[in-house]
Amino acid sequence: MSATKTNPGNFFEDFSLGQTLVHATPRTVTEGDSALYTALYGSRFAVQSSTAFARTLGLPAAPVDDLLAFHLVFGKTVPDISLNAIANLGYADGRFGVPVYPGDTLRSVSTVIGLKENSNRQTGVVTVRSVGTNQRDETVLAYTRWVMVRKRDPASPAPDPVVPDLPKAVATTDLTVPEGLHTTAYDTALAGSPHLWDDYAPGETIDHVDGMTIEEADHMLATRLYQNTAKVHFNQHTEKDGRFGRRIVYGGHVISLARALSFNGLANAFKLVAINGGQHVAPSFAGDTLYAWSEVLEKIELAGRADLGALRLRTVATKDHPCADFPDRGPDGKPHPAKVLDFDYTVLMPRR
Repeated sequence: MSATKTNPGNFFEDFSLGQTLVHATPRTVTEGDSALYTALYGSRFAVQSSTAFARTLGLPAAPVDDLLAFHLVFGKTVPDISLNAIANLGYADGRFGVPVYPGDTLRSVSTVIGLKENSNRQTGVVTVRSVGTNQRDETVLAYTRWVMVRKRDPASPAPDPVVPDLPKAVATTDLTVPEGLHTTAYDTALAGSPHLWDDYAPGETIDHVDGMTIEEADHMLATRLYQNTAKVHFNQHTEKDGRFGRRIVYGGHVISLARALSFNGLANAFKLVAINGGQHVAPSFAGDTLYAWSEVLEKIELAGRADLGALRLRTVATKDHPCADFPDRGPDGKPHPAKVLDFDYTVLMPRR
């Protein structure tokens, strides 16, 4: 007689509506994490790169990149939510709270808010609300995502379908501006661009010009950095027999590459405050070269702030296709074949 002590991960029938999942392994963030994040993506936003620059804005130090915080919070959830996932389908209602600084310890808790078996009965969609907090129990990030997860037994009965109603965008009143932040001494020369909130217009599109090739070692190192254990990113021995015959790049790696590329054209978009929605349109693999373009969806005035505004942006990433033609959808409404990411988010930017 033997009993297993290993964790096979949750299958679709292991989830129940309202279930709370307390995720293991709190993570203390270090300056080394930030340095490695820069090495992986080449992000150049001045506030996250320089403590001296951050202090001119009233912050105590350079915060870690908002997406690094996102990945660390997300990574905690993988062993319980998406270890047996086929695909992470989308994001919504993501709200960044207090900034994360080196020395902060992050942990994550998720609640199941939606369940729906797919018609093939082989898989189902699980929707969760995940919350990341620091050592003071302050929320650093809360977001919703939905994941296609395998069933253990296709014949097992399906739960009553519940699909939550999610907002199309985070409300302006729910955007968090870090305490003490001001931009009266913001130095555009050091930040890398003269273009401020006033210079952008809804409907404007920006080709970010540069491209970056995904390396096998980079995407695997990044995913390990976030302690994301999803099998599809690591195990070539099993993935050679999977849908694509090779490891899939973690979708968050693509998001971070697109955000880093967006610096060329949006250098002063220094702080993410919301993830309104997002879709991984197609998988990415090592060897793909990513490009990106962005559209300004909305200009948002912040109550009581003459020095600071918000932009709602949509960034599209493509593989092996430069974005001078702003690839999006064809006449048939289907995504351009090179499109891999469609990401809707809100950033802070100084005003004149």
